[in-house]
Amino acid sequence: MKKILIVDDEPNIIMSLEYTFKKNNFEVFIARDGQEALEILKKQIPDVIILDVMMPNVDGYATLVEINKEEKLKNCKVIFLSAKNKESDIQKGLDLGASAYMTKPFSLKKLVDKVKELMF
Repeated sequence: MKKILIVDDEPNIIMSLEYTFKKNNFEVFIARDGQEALEILKKQIPDVIILDVMMPNVDGYATLVEINKEEKLKNCKVIFLSAKNKESDIQKGLDLGASAYMTKPFSLKKLVDKVKELMF
């Protein structure tokens, strides 16, 4: 079973993504901020990480910087999913090493398709 870590502080988004990816046969892990995500990543190595940018404690950009320091996580695909939709925000996410950057509001189907595309 493929593993996915969803990192977002919005309960409705978490619930929607968790349901969708479980329905698509993923083992789903949830973190509500970057700090919580980094704790989960000490124990789990997901195939894909969906990462919000604007979160309390540790934001998505800083979280990805920390993820990039871990050799064991180098094959994880990271997709930013954020309301920050300026070209400079998107470019920053990609420059930090994200595999993709999608903006909110978003299409669940397009997100699932992007995850599957990155995994194969």
